Amino acid sequence: MLEALLAGLFGLLIGSFLNVCIHRMPRDLSVVSPRSACPYCEKWIAWYDNIPVVSYFVLMGRCRHCKERISWRYAAVELFTGVLFFVGVMKFGVTLLALKFCIFAAIQIDLIFTDFEERILPDEFTKGGTVAGLVLAAFIPMSPGLMALLLPIEWNRVVISVIEAAVGALFTAGILWGFGAIYEKIRHREGLGLGDVKMVMMIGAFFGIQGTLLTLIIGSVLGSVAGLTYIFVKREDAATYELPFGSFLGIAALGVALYGSSVLSWYGRF
Repeated sequence: MLEALLAGLFGLLIGSFLNVCIHRMPRDLSVVSPRSACPYCEKWIAWYDNIPVVSYFVLMGRCRHCKERISWRYAAVELFTGVLFFVGVMKFGVTLLALKFCIFAAIQIDLIFTDFEERILPDEFTKGGTVAGLVLAAFIPMSPGLMALLLPIEWNRVVISVIEAAVGALFTAGILWGFGAIYEKIRHREGLGLGDVKMVMMIGAFFGIQGTLLTLIIGSVLGSVAGLTYIFVKREDAATYELPFGSFLGIAALGVALYGSSVLSWYGRF
């Protein structure tokens, strides 16, 4: 329990950094400097006003200087990241698998909120996450998937894991890109952004083929239900409404990371 609590506290700090990324990356700003400031009055934020979650509630969700409202997203990102780090260590223990989950969770949190707010999926997290997934597949081998059935049994488990990650990334991203191309050909308008394809490629590098296909199914259902509900309630034009599909993919991916092994009856976890 102590280790999980420490992981949760560390997750709060990572969440604070993710907030910087969510705000600055879509605007092509550095995430290193300058220090954080209020977007309204541009006054620098003191360290005691930048304590994850706590400062938000102490300030009652407003800037100390100009009293403008601070977006709920800041506290939500910090809290969700902390909770996921806590849950990851509780579920997987103090293991490399828990580290892999925490890295994956941080990537998904950034992509979920960035796509929801800006309809952008930063390459730093999609492409960078793909590289991270491939590297982690070598040091934290995935449980045997489809590649284990197709490749020679005498091959090293690490080699099979990396191939599983690479094929999962390319195959699932290729499928999504193909569907998008067919939609565009038929409807004569873009129905899927390239960012979504790169996000699926990243998920494939972490999950392999099976987990990523499950993520696509769950994410598509969630996105469809939420999108149709929003269009109905807000009376939006369905032809012009832009669904933040990456946000629903990210939510689905987190669910699969935690519970997908039970659904797929895998030995071990992703």
